[in-house]
Amino acid sequence: MDAPIEIETGPAPTASILVLHGLGADGTDFVPICDELDLDRIGPVRYVLPHAPLRAVTVNGGHVMRAWYDIAALGTGAVRREDEAGLRDSRTLIEGLIARERARGIASERIVIAGFSQGCAMALMTGLRHAERLGGIAGLSGYLPLADATEAERAPANHATPVFLAHGVDDPIVPLARALATRDRLRALGVAVDWHEYPIEHTVSLDEIRDLEDWLNAHLGA
Repeated sequence: MDAPIEIETGPAPTASILVLHGLGADGTDFVPICDELDLDRIGPVRYVLPHAPLRAVTVNGGHVMRAWYDIAALGTGAVRREDEAGLRDSRTLIEGLIARERARGIASERIVIAGFSQGCAMALMTGLRHAERLGGIAGLSGYLPLADATEAERAPANHATPVFLAHGVDDPIVPLARALATRDRLRALGVAVDWHEYPIEHTVSLDEIRDLEDWLNAHLGA
């Protein structure tokens, strides 16, 4: 994986937020949103914005683009044909980024994994399985991958980790019903999900950013 983009809001960061982009984008996609977040209550923060590997994506005609995993088709059928190998390979890459932050002195409880669309899927998959307690998991416009394996594979350390989920009610890419199913499945597992809906499509709104900002400040702030 190419070196990630890093943004530090001050010297000697005391918290890290990994931000995982969506299909076909790259780490630059969420730089403006990181710049928009006001997390002064947390103290100096390091944003880590990695670039997904380049791979052929079936749903896009086999074109090579940045993707955390392949997608065979959109819609409910895609749930039954998930790219498990790609998902697990990308989880390993993200675990490496978490380990790097730990090696740089950031406590695991001060690390949040966030993501949009495919990045949301990877944030949920990785965060729930991570062996150490994390500060939180934030997912925008995404869903829970490998849902049937989640209960058996999730780590006890992250059973109580707070989760922020946000979704557009008019999303044509990841339908709201799929996101609601993710919310309900996680809550059934005892996960503390903070759920938000917005009158948007497959994108991010300013209201969503403000809600995420409040959530991050509440869970990482002093």
